[in-house]
Amino acid sequence: MKVEEVKKSLRGSIAPIITPFHEDESLDLETLKRLIDWHIQSGSHGISVTGTTGEPSSLTLKERELVMETAIKAVNKRVPIVPGTGSTNHQESLHLTKLAQEMGADAAMVIVPYYNKPSQHALYKHFKLIADSVDIPLIIYNIPGRTAVNLEVKTLARLNEDCPNIIGVKESNKDFEHINRVLLHCGRDFLLYSGIELLCYPMLAIGGAGYISATANVLPSKVAEVYNAWDSGNVEEALKLHYDLMPLNDVLFKDTNPAPLKAALGMMGRINPTLRMPMDLPTESLQKEIRAVLADYGLVEKIGSEV
Repeated sequence: MKVEEVKKSLRGSIAPIITPFHEDESLDLETLKRLIDWHIQSGSHGISVTGTTGEPSSLTLKERELVMETAIKAVNKRVPIVPGTGSTNHQESLHLTKLAQEMGADAAMVIVPYYNKPSQHALYKHFKLIADSVDIPLIIYNIPGRTAVNLEVKTLARLNEDCPNIIGVKESNKDFEHINRVLLHCGRDFLLYSGIELLCYPMLAIGGAGYISATANVLPSKVAEVYNAWDSGNVEEALKLHYDLMPLNDVLFKDTNPAPLKAALGMMGRINPTLRMPMDLPTESLQKEIRAVLADYGLVEKIGSEV
């Protein structure tokens, strides 16, 4: 798809799918395919892999390539697919973004490099070099809580002006003033996605294109329905769904993502709940809390005295 076509299609709930592993921590690509089918059948408007939720820093470069390839083939153009192609290494980010284009991804999501804390000048250069090297549309991923550096609005606006294929940003940023200024300075047609669950609905209200919410891994249909209700003009229904999802959002972030997600999906029988060290499943007490919340949503059976 051309850039303008992608901008029209890439809206709503873009589900950032976990990377499933076998018990021995090898990739479970058959389960990945099943998850993708489930998401599309459940109404997710797009698919993303190898973002934060997909544990990319625990994958080898070859594994990231394999997950991207598997996902792109599994989606098979049914919905847009946006793999995460960024890392702390510039050349690796460049390689993965070029590969995503060659594989037929609709867009690529490139994270602000983590750990090394580049300056705004360096961030501009990093993203511009990647954008100039490909034709594929790019979504920048700004998540200062993970990267220890915030991509400032003026830097993003400069990139938007200088790089026609930078079409949007995923803001996992609790500074809602910053988020408002993104659209002010980048234009109302710039695609703004929420990466923070409690800001998915508010982001739509200020002109956002949708969200890339980890909670979609557990309840994809309801997460997608928030956007559907908003898009159809049913603001009250969208707001109701926003609050209905809040208890689930809260419990899924009581430990570092995606540990609670994988525990929840394991309880639901969707995956083998394995993470790679240094990540691990939540404590037993938190897992009990997760199960209780899942039971409230009818996603698992109530146990013990809850029956």
